[in-house]
Amino acid sequence: MLQAESISNAAVANISRLRKKQPSVQELVSGILSGNKTALSRAITLIESTNQTHLEKANEIIAQCLSHANKSIRIGVTGVPGVGKSTFIEAFGKYLTSLGKKVAVLAVDPSSSISNGSILGDKTRMEELVKDENAYIRPSSSGDTLGGVARKTREAIILCEACGFDTIIIETVGVGQSETAVHSMVDFFLLLKLSGAGDELQGIKRGIMEMADLIVINKADGDNIEKARLAKTEFGRALHLFPARTSGWQPKVSTCSAITHEGIAEVWKTIEQYLDITKTSGFFNLNRNEQSTYWLTETINEQLKANFYSSEDITGLLDASKKAILENEMSPFVAAQILLNRYFNGND
Repeated sequence: MLQAESISNAAVANISRLRKKQPSVQELVSGILSGNKTALSRAITLIESTNQTHLEKANEIIAQCLSHANKSIRIGVTGVPGVGKSTFIEAFGKYLTSLGKKVAVLAVDPSSSISNGSILGDKTRMEELVKDENAYIRPSSSGDTLGGVARKTREAIILCEACGFDTIIIETVGVGQSETAVHSMVDFFLLLKLSGAGDELQGIKRGIMEMADLIVINKADGDNIEKARLAKTEFGRALHLFPARTSGWQPKVSTCSAITHEGIAEVWKTIEQYLDITKTSGFFNLNRNEQSTYWLTETINEQLKANFYSSEDITGLLDASKKAILENEMSPFVAAQILLNRYFNGND
């Protein structure tokens, strides 16, 4: 009994020692560039951390990986909960790896606005893809980020590309928020729909459809085959009412079954057609450049906001300003200007 206990204690001590040992920036970069998934995961963890030391290491890693990035096709997949996003991505991912592709899935799980908790169950739902040596699945919590896209997904894309993944799939929460964030970091935007699902999303349907490069009617199997074909025709007509794209691409509609894999190959063929058209016209590179400048300004905005609310000089004044507004002693606009003046003058 004493022997078993000593072995157990030794194992615990060894695990603790390994956890405390943090790999250097150079070790992580070397691991990523050699295709090591463990190094990739540890680097993404640093990116997602709010610890300042971790962020500094993450920035060094990204800087060294940048020249090895931008060699993939980035695909955004969205749709309402229950549409079968995870099942579709697994079937699609397995098809791509069968073609010799290396697929990274950055799956964003919904997180509670109350507890900030998240299930992070994509690895469980994609149990076949997760075992594929040419695939990598990274679930992240969406937090309060616009469109359900994890705060650091953009940087994670760079690391996945540097690790040798040539197809990056970003799965969004798809609960009705603006999908602008995911649209601004992918090359191709795919919207999954269900046939006969009603008009629950009537208020946002047009906005999402205008961003979609391909609408796929999922679960086109069994009794749903005819309904899916009818939905395909209806969505096809709706797409022709939208303004022409600057990319020169005419969005398409197709049907598929993630269960039987019917139509999965056609989805990839459509994406290949899109790439041929946009790369020939120059739109592909133009879009990538515009996205990079967009994320520059977004990062500045996020950092300014974070610094503003964490400023000790502002915290007390903010509470006083809220009280003055509630007691009708000051307008919100005047209070905001006073706070901003204090913040910027205090940082001169």
